[in-house]
Amino acid sequence: MVDLVSIGNRRRKQEGGPSGRSPILVYRDRLLPYSETFIPAQVNALSRYQAHYVGTSQEAKGCGTMAEGGFSLLEHHAKWPQLSKTAFRLAGLMPGSFRRELQGRSPRLIHAHFGPDGVFAGAIARQLQIPLIVTFHGYDAALKLSPEHLVGPNPIAQAHQFLRHRGTFYKRRYVEQRQQLFAEAAQVIAVSDCIREHLLAQGCPEEKVQIHYIGIDRSQFEPDPAIQRQPIVLFVGRLVEKKGCGQLLQAMADVQKHQPGVKTIIIGDGPLRGQLEQQAQRSVERVEFLGVQPAAVVRHWMNQAQLFCVPSQRTAQQDVEGLGMVFAEAQAMGLPVVSFASGGVPEVVDPGVTGLLVPEGDGAALGQALHCLLGDGALREKMAIAGQRHIAQRFDIAKNTPLLEAIYDRVLG
Repeated sequence: MVDLVSIGNRRRKQEGGPSGRSPILVYRDRLLPYSETFIPAQVNALSRYQAHYVGTSQEAKGCGTMAEGGFSLLEHHAKWPQLSKTAFRLAGLMPGSFRRELQGRSPRLIHAHFGPDGVFAGAIARQLQIPLIVTFHGYDAALKLSPEHLVGPNPIAQAHQFLRHRGTFYKRRYVEQRQQLFAEAAQVIAVSDCIREHLLAQGCPEEKVQIHYIGIDRSQFEPDPAIQRQPIVLFVGRLVEKKGCGQLLQAMADVQKHQPGVKTIIIGDGPLRGQLEQQAQRSVERVEFLGVQPAAVVRHWMNQAQLFCVPSQRTAQQDVEGLGMVFAEAQAMGLPVVSFASGGVPEVVDPGVTGLLVPEGDGAALGQALHCLLGDGALREKMAIAGQRHIAQRFDIAKNTPLLEAIYDRVLG
């Protein structure tokens, strides 16, 4: 006799349970840096797929928005977590209970964010026999190393490199494994055309690369027209070389010679904070470093400021701004943008329409653009309206996530 109940249960399990949402895994080695809110935003916008986060460990100061899908951490299954994480990253070895936990979720595919994480997630994909999708966001597509900086296949040399250069070891090893990752991945996603071009230059097969703009939840970024904007230039981002905060401070020193009342608000943290605070003390008035702030506080300042400026720039290690979802958030809040025309920024900011983009590294031009817009309220208002329309058309996560689900559909055949 045919057991219809068992057949129904198996079918629901394959299809993702009673909701009919297909289960998938989303991999980020450390779940989840505070600056990567775009990952849970994408996960929460899925309608036909149910994501479950996977990583080796959890960020102490993460963005804290993983509750909806739940998460599995390798370190929860290891007697010696650090040793187990290293064994997984180097050789794909994982505790049996961790593998069984992931298998028990019956995932259809695994989606990793950033190239190095794609290498780690590849071990899970192979052991669970599911397709691997990797999204490249910036440095992971463009990173290059000279031969003397690579790790090499010799185990003794690898051990030496690991002990001596732990901070960069996995990036070095990733560059060596990137071609294998391109071969094993069922789909490679680039967050911008700029990143796609870098991937192709690194040898990724053209037929595997798909551009996909993540987008933002516009319902979370609606300005309050009753609030009177102040002469404030807002920076939101990690305090690292790529984000160009030092360039902004230098430009603001020039701006304040003509407009001394303008204030600079800097939200974010990073290894350059101390250096940047010293620079500000020497040359700029009316600067506040607020550190890491929750999304509500960021939106508050986006509603108060007159301009948004994160002058992203390419670093010597070829770390480049892949797109920068914070630019989309600012424009959705009616905030004109001033920045360098670097990486994927010209794809999210329409030059001359929703903001002003100047040649990368030209600090004098950056200051002139800030001075121009701070002194022209009519132009700011025109750009604010155009920016909101631009984001609604191209970067609405409610419109863009179904396109990601269509990629999942194609991968699953």
